Amino acid sequence: MTLRHKSYVLSSSVLALISIGCTSSKPQRFAMAFLPPAPKQALTVPLLLEAPPMQANSFLPQTPSFLGSQLQAIDRPTAASLRIQRAEDRYLAGKERYQAGDMEGARREFDRAVDILLSAAENTPERNKIEKRLEQMVASIHRYDVNGLGAGDLSSQPGYDKAPLEDILEMTFPVDPNLKPKVSEQVQLTSSQLPLQVNDAVLSYIHFFSGDRGHRTLVAGLKRSGKYRPLISRILAEEGVPQELIYLAQAESGFFPRAVSNKAATGMWQFVQWRGREYGLNQTSYMDDRLDPEKATRSAARHLRDLYERFGDWYLAIAAYNCGPGGVEKAVERTGYADFWQLRSRNAIPKETTNYVPIILAMTIMAKNPKDYGIENLELDQPLEYESTKLAVPTHMTLVADVAERPVSDIRELNPALLSNIAPAGYELRIPKGSAAQVTAGLAAVPETRRASWRVHRIGEGETLASIAKQYNTPLSSITSANNSSSAGIGDVVVIPAALQEVKVRPAVAKRTAPSRGKTLAAQRSYGKRQGKRNVSASAHSSKPVQRKATAGVVQRASLR
Repeated sequence: MTLRHKSYVLSSSVLALISIGCTSSKPQRFAMAFLPPAPKQALTVPLLLEAPPMQANSFLPQTPSFLGSQLQAIDRPTAASLRIQRAEDRYLAGKERYQAGDMEGARREFDRAVDILLSAAENTPERNKIEKRLEQMVASIHRYDVNGLGAGDLSSQPGYDKAPLEDILEMTFPVDPNLKPKVSEQVQLTSSQLPLQVNDAVLSYIHFFSGDRGHRTLVAGLKRSGKYRPLISRILAEEGVPQELIYLAQAESGFFPRAVSNKAATGMWQFVQWRGREYGLNQTSYMDDRLDPEKATRSAARHLRDLYERFGDWYLAIAAYNCGPGGVEKAVERTGYADFWQLRSRNAIPKETTNYVPIILAMTIMAKNPKDYGIENLELDQPLEYESTKLAVPTHMTLVADVAERPVSDIRELNPALLSNIAPAGYELRIPKGSAAQVTAGLAAVPETRRASWRVHRIGEGETLASIAKQYNTPLSSITSANNSSSAGIGDVVVIPAALQEVKVRPAVAKRTAPSRGKTLAAQRSYGKRQGKRNVSASAHSSKPVQRKATAGVVQRASLR
């Protein structure tokens, strides 16, 4: 993706911002101080698109030689680094204006940030660094855009995902004869808590993951794993199971916490309902613990440990995770072999399960030898960091986003177990790390009986109570009554007695296809706006009894990530 070929569409459409009305007089200030004060407006100064040239130091020849060598050794920032820093300054200024409620100012600063990166010449050294930061910045700004530089689309519901490897579990792939010596040597030198074995089945999937399609799928999953890798690694260690079982989660869901299969297996570790309940993953009309990465990882680790104690072999334990322990036990009884590869060769276990173990082994071998497979130095997604607060009453996620001053998509990402926009009473809400005091104080400013519908709003430049009333489609008299005042000024936070309507949803699935690096910014902005039914096949590691039929619903995908 080149900078020259990108169509810059952010100036008018990256942020849909509202600036209405005029500044009002305020004989009485609002006394809500639970949010940090609005930052003072920064003085707008002309942007220098290039660093000014340095004048030669006429006194340098007189500098002692030992000092001159030290001066020459000092690292100076490159032109690319300076350009990125200038863009970063404008981006941070935009975030400050957003938090202060200055929507027009936020749009201008975000536009300037992107303009600085887009204006880099084709032959700029380290242009790849500029392109990389541009993609990251566009994605970040897009999150604010999706949420209207506010709490977000109130009617949208969390979507569901299809596991990227789901379709290949029943496929076979050719074996590259040149791979075996190389992979055999790698396995000999690889340290692994999970036993590693090289055969044609494993080699066929290493060959697949080395090709274009498989490599993209593998890399995307590895990058996504960064959000959850520290969490998963810690829990696997605490439960005493091999660290390599993290790749079981990649095979199951591609690290999508809201993955759903056609067999109703759900979450990052793909539990069906009854097996999930067996391991403490409860489901209600408001929440599903199977979608919670932390809880599901704990349950999966304990389930795998129990399966290993039952079969005494990790390959059989992994196979039983996929097709159910009963199926593996019957296969062992029928053939007389308590060996996965023997069961596989005799077609004693489901086709999907015969490929499930080789896929996990192939990904493990490749991940432990990244340089040999072109997956070294991957920039993993940043780990999700959060803290929790227990909700006393049902609370709307848009209100939480308001008081945290974060896009609602950030709150949803931390709480994938919620099935709707309202978290029930008693729910341990995950919020951005360091925001607990602010969120707690902000929620306390709204009556308990109104936290499922009311909002809060920080007044920005040019806004009045009248314009805010129009924005939220709420009578002005309701706002003044709720706040016991008829005037407010820039930076004040007011309670908005909005009337949100919650839409109930059924567990459902919507396919997610991430935009490639080569897509235009406009294409990235339209990513995810699709709906329809899914026709999927995924693992059912803990298969249900025959009499318990599983079904899945359909939902319109309305949320963007």
